[in-house]
Amino acid sequence: MGKLRSCLAGGGYSSETDIFIHFPLRVSSRGEPEVFEGATVNLHRLRVRALFGENYFSMLMTVLVPTYKRPDYLERCLAGIESQTRRADEVVIAVREDDSETLALLGAWKERLPLRPVMLGRPGQVFAMNASCVAANGDIISATDDDAVPQAEWLERIEKLFLSDDLIGAVGGRDILRAGGDIPTGSTQIVGRIMPYGRFIGNHHAGAGPLREVDHLKGVNMSWRTKAAGKQPFATDLHGKGAQVFQELAFCFRLDRAGWKVVYDPAILVDHYVAVRFDEDNRAQRNMIALENAAFNFYLSFLRDRKPGWKRFAALAWARLIGIRDMPGIVREAFAILRGDARGKAAAAAARSAWREARKYAANPRPLNLAG
Repeated sequence: MGKLRSCLAGGGYSSETDIFIHFPLRVSSRGEPEVFEGATVNLHRLRVRALFGENYFSMLMTVLVPTYKRPDYLERCLAGIESQTRRADEVVIAVREDDSETLALLGAWKERLPLRPVMLGRPGQVFAMNASCVAANGDIISATDDDAVPQAEWLERIEKLFLSDDLIGAVGGRDILRAGGDIPTGSTQIVGRIMPYGRFIGNHHAGAGPLREVDHLKGVNMSWRTKAAGKQPFATDLHGKGAQVFQELAFCFRLDRAGWKVVYDPAILVDHYVAVRFDEDNRAQRNMIALENAAFNFYLSFLRDRKPGWKRFAALAWARLIGIRDMPGIVREAFAILRGDARGKAAAAAARSAWREARKYAANPRPLNLAG
């Protein structure tokens, strides 16, 4: 440790404190860096890592939060990040240029957290995530939503997991759904799985039991190793104007194909105060455009990104025969017709249209431009 202190002292830095400097950054609509005043980065950890390697002192941990016009939610999220037992080395906030309320909030928080605002010129969650990943310095990127609050040991537990196994590419945890102050009851050990008979199961909000490998994670509580996922890990050809639903599927499937482990630990917790989205997929009143977009993303992720084999075949067969969530398959469509359920029939038609489009696209895809 004497060598470490000597080297840092020679550069004018103390090994006992975190030092933050302003680091200008703006990302254009083409994903290129531009100047923006007010971003900071933890210079102390960057210097230690440069001198001794990424695991000598600790991993460099970036927290990533995309946000849009929800300053009240974001402030609660930032308070959770501030309370971490393992401090974030940088906090990258993806924010739109026209979101003046959020920009004002970040200005008020710039002395409390090592913030790096990434200014965005256009909408789209995938674009925001990729631009933020380009800006991030972390060995590990831990993403959450602005309507979630990480619990105190969130980052500490994530770092320990990645340090425990070099083959872990992504880590997820539980998002405890908060509605009117009530905690939903129930728990399960079947989380993030594609069952052998094809059923698609999420349940990330209700996970219990030990750490386990899974097929997919949930974006509100998802971390990944930068060298596994790359600097622009999310596919830009998914459908949706704001949120590209099921973007995590393609992400996790590609990691699995490359030989990385995708794991879920229910002890890694965020409190999730589910907010309304600012697009056609607004959760509360999901329309057929949003449903068709989600169905296209789901089918394409399996057709293009899922490892070939029985699980892929079974999952697609289940989705088209039975259906998942509010995307009915053939059997559920038949019941909707018998009941005279107009919405069920419309949803089945949207899913069927998305299936045709996804198959056509997967057979002749355009080059995948992860930069947007």
